[in-house]
Amino acid sequence: MIVANLRRRTIELVFVVLCTATISSAASGKVDVIGPLTDSSASDALRKVLEPKGYRVFLDDGSVACEIWLRNSFPAATAKEVEGALFPQLSESTLVGVLSFPKAATDYRGQPIKPGLYTLRYELLPNDGNHLGAAPSRDILLLVPAVADPDPVASFKFADLVNLSRKASGTKHPAPLSMVQPESDNVPAVSKDDQNHWTFAGKVKIQLGDPLLFGLVVKGTAQQ
Repeated sequence: MIVANLRRRTIELVFVVLCTATISSAASGKVDVIGPLTDSSASDALRKVLEPKGYRVFLDDGSVACEIWLRNSFPAATAKEVEGALFPQLSESTLVGVLSFPKAATDYRGQPIKPGLYTLRYELLPNDGNHLGAAPSRDILLLVPAVADPDPVASFKFADLVNLSRKASGTKHPAPLSMVQPESDNVPAVSKDDQNHWTFAGKVKIQLGDPLLFGLVVKGTAQQ
């Protein structure tokens, strides 16, 4: 009788542990490593500057938020201090990577973004009253349809890049994703904060310097 009770309690304990593990796993997203970018909407030149692996970002409900391929390496910006910027190592308009939305999504402004492949180019929010408090930092990555951005080493003036990014939003505004500083250097990873922002954390290689750890809000919008 005692042995039977012990067995039953052991089975119950194992069941509770398994359920707890399942709940914990389901309470957060995950990142899977995937193969190289093969989408034909990306130019050969664009595909050649990307890492040979990408990342598939899952949310806690098991759906795919996006897929990301990071640039294999690029030169650091000239040393400078930029007010309100987290990543002064990056030059404005620099290609950081490519992102694919498998289904309709939104940018950080809440603008609808169609499914498809987009380049990610670094930019700074203007340091003016119109953009004050629009994001945690001035650092953003602007979405540009990959078919409209075939040259990975191209450099753009701010106004020209904004115009290109409008092709992603379909509005008078560009399509930004907010960059943040990850809490951990354990990457790649995805996490959700108390504002329901899903952040992908990764590293990009910078020539003649340490890899750059960054976070990118891939799902979630600015607080209104």
